[in-house]
Amino acid sequence: MLDFLVKGGPVLWVIIALSVAGTAIILERLLYFRRINTDEEKLFLRVKSSVEKGHFDEALAICDNNLSPLSGLIRVGIEHRGYPETVQKDVLKDAANQEIPQLEKNVSALGTIAHIAPLLGLLGTVTGTMKAFGVLGQFGAVSDPSVLAKGVSEALITTVAGIVVSVPAVIFYNYLVTKVNLILIKMENQVNTLILMINSVTRPEGARGASALSDWKSRKNREGDA
Repeated sequence: MLDFLVKGGPVLWVIIALSVAGTAIILERLLYFRRINTDEEKLFLRVKSSVEKGHFDEALAICDNNLSPLSGLIRVGIEHRGYPETVQKDVLKDAANQEIPQLEKNVSALGTIAHIAPLLGLLGTVTGTMKAFGVLGQFGAVSDPSVLAKGVSEALITTVAGIVVSVPAVIFYNYLVTKVNLILIKMENQVNTLILMINSVTRPEGARGASALSDWKSRKNREGDA
């Protein structure tokens, strides 16, 4: 094994480092998505039960004790109950945008690894070939094939290593991107369901709805000026 690493040259060590980083990202993201999926199912059912009873403070307390992205959206939805539906949709869209970075954490880094690993393999191929031709240029005809073996080995090993690292990285990158999109769609559907439920429990009078809309517009204008 050590001989294999030595023959691969310095480029191989970089590829191995990328492999370790990519594996760590994949495992961390898979465990994260598994955890929030379990947490969100329980969260949604508990909050739904509280909202149906009109216990909004209890629903907010449940959200405070949950760290999943859905809890932030539900909290925003509950806090803006009584606002016009257009306002609710806007604030929920803003809240969802704030959760995206956490869902996409390190996914772009995995995509980068998937793209540069084969390029590094190609770089190793070039440097290994250069070494082999350098030997031929220095000594002319070589009777001992082992003299060329080091350069040829580096060329072949780094090419294979780059592809081996890139293929699973590409597969899991596409999987994680799709997973994030599905989670966002699921979260949107769950929050919309709760909003309909909240609005059916607390139907504001026209004056209160107009006042809420005015307050929201004023706040948005202040944020725009800032």
